[in-house]
Amino acid sequence: MPFDDDPFADTSPWDEPSAAEPETPKEQPVTTPTTAATTPAPFKIGFTAKAGGDYGAEWLTPSVYGHTAQETATRGVELLTAMKEAGLIELNAKFAQYTREKYQGGAGSTPKRFENGKVVATGNATNSDYTCEHGQRTFKDGGSWAAYFCGGRGLDKPQQCPPLWRQKDGSFRAK
Repeated sequence: MPFDDDPFADTSPWDEPSAAEPETPKEQPVTTPTTAATTPAPFKIGFTAKAGGDYGAEWLTPSVYGHTAQETATRGVELLTAMKEAGLIELNAKFAQYTREKYQGGAGSTPKRFENGKVVATGNATNSDYTCEHGQRTFKDGGSWAAYFCGGRGLDKPQQCPPLWRQKDGSFRAK
């Protein structure tokens, strides 16, 4: 439709779409989500894939949620299958190895282990070679004294090796 110069005419250039401008699509109506999508999923399965028996081994701890037990179980199967097919488990192991290789550690840091209900250091803080017939000795520093104690955990005192006490020259020996 041609534009008339008459400002009082009943037609307008905006009444018809122009060939140069594409029509904008109409917005889709907003729908209300179903109740299942708006309520938290009451079922959860957590998986732990641990690469080794010690506390230094890497872990993967994925979880899935569902609104029914069957849905949650199905999602769990899908998740574990996808993790395997995508190579996530192998990638996690490589990432953990890379991190261990790059980790410099803090001064005096020693590996930890769980023993008799407590987390205890293995080895010693000075990374020395003090051992006894029961294994790696444990270093303890009391400020004015320091010693390496028998590595035989759980042994009665008479069965343990004698401690190696720090001497004035910095060496360690049994009294």
